[in-house]
Amino acid sequence: MKREEKARVVEELTEKLKSGSAVVVDYQGMNVAQSTDLRRRSRELGVEFVVTKNTLARRAASAAGVDGFSGFLVGPTAIAFSGDPVASAKLMAEFADQIETFALKGGLMEDGRVLGEEEVVALSKLPGREQLIAQLVGGLAAPISGLVNVLNNTVQGLVIALNQIAEQKKAQES
Repeated sequence: MKREEKARVVEELTEKLKSGSAVVVDYQGMNVAQSTDLRRRSRELGVEFVVTKNTLARRAASAAGVDGFSGFLVGPTAIAFSGDPVASAKLMAEFADQIETFALKGGLMEDGRVLGEEEVVALSKLPGREQLIAQLVGGLAAPISGLVNVLNNTVQGLVIALNQIAEQKKAQES
C-alpha cells in the first residue's frame, strides 16, 4: 500500500470510529460462501464490514481519541460499522454462533465507550431499532385507541337508548 493510500484509509476509519458504532471480530476460518453471505447480509442491514490492517486501525483509533480500542486489534481483524449498534452486534453474534472460528473481540458505541466481548453479546440480545420504535408507537397509540373505543361505546349506547325511547313512544301511541 502506498503512503497516500494508507493515509486515506486511516482517515476513513477515523471518521467511521467517530461517527458510529463498531463491532470488532476475528474473521479467521471463514470460507468464501460464508464471507459472501456475511457481506450480503451486512449490506441488507446497513452494516459496513471492513477488513483492515491492525496498524492502520490502531492509528485511526488513536486519531479518533478512542482509548482501549487498540487491544482488540490483534490477529485477523474485521470491523463492522453501523449507525445502529444493535444491528451490527446482532449480525456479528449470529455469525459467531454459526462459525466456530469467527469470534467477537469487542466493540465501540457512538459515544466513544469501548465494549468488551460480553457487552457486545448483551447488546446483540436487545431488540433492534425498528422493533423499539414499533413498541414505542404501540405504547403511545394504546391509550388513544382506548379513548376512541370508550367514546364510540358511549355514542353507541346513546343511539340504542334513543331508539328504545322512540319504540316505547310508538307503542304508547298505538
